[in-house]
Amino acid sequence: MIAKAKAVAHGIRAMLYVSGESRNKKHPERITRICDNFMPQGMDATGIFTEMKFATMNHPNIKNNVIRMEISPAMEHTKDFTLEDWQQLWQDFAAAFDIQEIRDKGGKVVSSRTNISGSKSSVWLHEESKSGIPHLHAIISRMDEDGNINNDHAIHLRAQRAAEMIARQRGWTTAQRIHETNIPKVSTDCMEALRELDKWSWDGYQERLAAKGYKLYLRKDKKDVIRGYVLLKGNTKFKASELGKGRNLTASRIRQTWEKLHQGKAQQVRPTTKQPVVSTPKPSIPNGTQQKPQPVIRQGNPVFEDYTSYKPNCQPTEFEHDGKTYKRYLPDKVLDFFNDEFDHRELANWQALQNLAMAYFTLITSPYDVTSGGGGGGSQSDLKWGRDPKEDEIEFARRCAQVASNRIGRHPKGGIKRK
Repeated sequence: MIAKAKAVAHGIRAMLYVSGESRNKKHPERITRICDNFMPQGMDATGIFTEMKFATMNHPNIKNNVIRMEISPAMEHTKDFTLEDWQQLWQDFAAAFDIQEIRDKGGKVVSSRTNISGSKSSVWLHEESKSGIPHLHAIISRMDEDGNINNDHAIHLRAQRAAEMIARQRGWTTAQRIHETNIPKVSTDCMEALRELDKWSWDGYQERLAAKGYKLYLRKDKKDVIRGYVLLKGNTKFKASELGKGRNLTASRIRQTWEKLHQGKAQQVRPTTKQPVVSTPKPSIPNGTQQKPQPVIRQGNPVFEDYTSYKPNCQPTEFEHDGKTYKRYLPDKVLDFFNDEFDHRELANWQALQNLAMAYFTLITSPYDVTSGGGGGGSQSDLKWGRDPKEDEIEFARRCAQVASNRIGRHPKGGIKRK
């Protein structure tokens, strides 16, 4: 079971989608109303959103005035669920969500308890059009019925923990555990597919995996060079970096893995022109004088991720950069860090700071795209931009946030305190 949560400002759009009234929803007939709490029953999306908007009208500083949630239990756990069972699941999840008090390493409370159980909410059951897998969508007011604000700090972590709690209470296998359990089998299937290939090619690899029930999606850069791939089986995604041993099934190393399996054949079938697959350079390159600060530089190092595909404990996130909107799958802990670092209750330009930091983190741009890094150069990675091999994701996110702050500055809101 997995769950996602996010405080959003576009409440009416979210409500239209959840209720099936949006023109973008292809199969509204696969949507069922589960319950409406603390408001008249049977209202349409506009009526529900109006009720929630009235609840927060005395708090104009709340930019994101609703919470959007998605709760996805495994299909085998809910195949015999009745409407009442879904209602109970929502109630149990809301209680698990509310009971949490999240603290930092020093024991300081960073996210106090919420009260979504005592807030206006509208809950709907959706079925995926192809697979028929059911999942719950909920829209909840940021203001509870007692006039208190449901805080949105660490909201992704809170939802994830609530899902884990419910899964354990009900004896369900968690999504993370299922995913981890399946990885060895997927890795074995990939190795078998390579053994079956008489000569190396992505098309052949894709065909062998398709025969085993997998779909392979290649990830290419702007020059059409393959930088990675994802396998999909059912509704489960597996990144190449998760598979095999020592990253031997990643796009940069899979050909060498095939050659080791076939040994003598590899030299006979190797084409005269080398296939454009990522090489694996050393983490630090002292050749700073020849390197130019172009955005494609970052694509040469396989430890750098652009977060274009889903993996466990990540959330789909949209942000803007240079007039374009990007969708990436950012780790929960990184989202929490950016939300805390650039809090909309404290900073007037929080959105611009978050957008730029996320663009740096996902390698859409780099600090060197604008300035050449002049005067002394960087000692850590010279003109390359990306996560250092010795950095974890939070350390890199912190570096991205610092660079974004230095680039556009932090503009505090005058006289507005955190709620």
